[in-house]
Amino acid sequence: MFLALWVRGCAEDQAPEKGNTAMKKRAALALFTLMSLLLPGCASTASGGTDEEEARLTVLASTYPVYLAARSVADGVEGVSVLRLETGAVSCLHDYTLTVGDMKKLEGADVVALNGAGMEEFMEDALAASSAPVIDCSAGIDLLESEGHVHQDGAEEDDHDHFDPHYWMDPENMERMVCNIRDGLSQADPEHAEEYEENAAGQAALLYTWDSALQDMIREAEEAAGVEIGGLITFHDGFRYFAEAFDLPLLASIEEEEGSEASAKEINEITGLVKEYSLPVIFAEINGSDATAQAIARETGCAVAQLSMCMDGPEDGTLSDYYTVLADNVTAVVNGFAGEEVIR
Repeated sequence: MFLALWVRGCAEDQAPEKGNTAMKKRAALALFTLMSLLLPGCASTASGGTDEEEARLTVLASTYPVYLAARSVADGVEGVSVLRLETGAVSCLHDYTLTVGDMKKLEGADVVALNGAGMEEFMEDALAASSAPVIDCSAGIDLLESEGHVHQDGAEEDDHDHFDPHYWMDPENMERMVCNIRDGLSQADPEHAEEYEENAAGQAALLYTWDSALQDMIREAEEAAGVEIGGLITFHDGFRYFAEAFDLPLLASIEEEEGSEASAKEINEITGLVKEYSLPVIFAEINGSDATAQAIARETGCAVAQLSMCMDGPEDGTLSDYYTVLADNVTAVVNGFAGEEVIR
């Protein structure tokens, strides 16, 4: 917050300009500078792990967010290797099937770190045959009830028995994930518990800083640039935690992926909402289908922007990559409702 206010103060010392244009320029400068100062490359982030061949402790992460969190906790700890399942850039794991490579990694794992909250139902049989201890990264997180999900085979989950598993889209929940992994690795490898604790504390501090910075970015856009975020419509059901974390009104979310397209009723409802709220933008998931979103855009004249759930990234990724995803999402939302590049 200090950085944002300081930059805005410097902008206000310049020659005055008239009207909303000057206000938007000041906001853009403040937001751009804040982004630059907090870019992942400028922050100290964990990046570690040990080559699999040299490992004394192999940790297998079920998803990319879990992988990033596990790498951050294990950074620099001698003999620890962190691997992940070969899920690729998918928008949803509900219909994922373990590959031969996945099974080999699971057989060689000393610890398995799961997203939890029902995300890894596809691993139940394989985990039952494994003796590796399991870390449930969702432990202690206040989960949202699921709004239901239709599989590619047409079967719908029971809303009452499931929770929304996309909790990592809230930085506070990602911090809890880091702490759960810290606890699990400390139990599996007590001789290095102090190192896990130190790494987790550092990453938790970064997550708090990034969360605050993104909150400030949205507030600057609303207050200084006059951006009105009327309500989000997303074509994936994985952004509820993201919306709640940053106080963004979520009008509707539809699970839109290959084999599970929106119904005619849903399309009509979404079209009606876009018109009712005069929404300038709706949001598709970057790895999912945007066919319905584009059709609604043609009908209503709104734009289609993309949001990401951080389901894939570089093998040498760090939590900085997670921050980049959140920052890109915030940028897409603010700029989408502004109709211009308020954040660059």
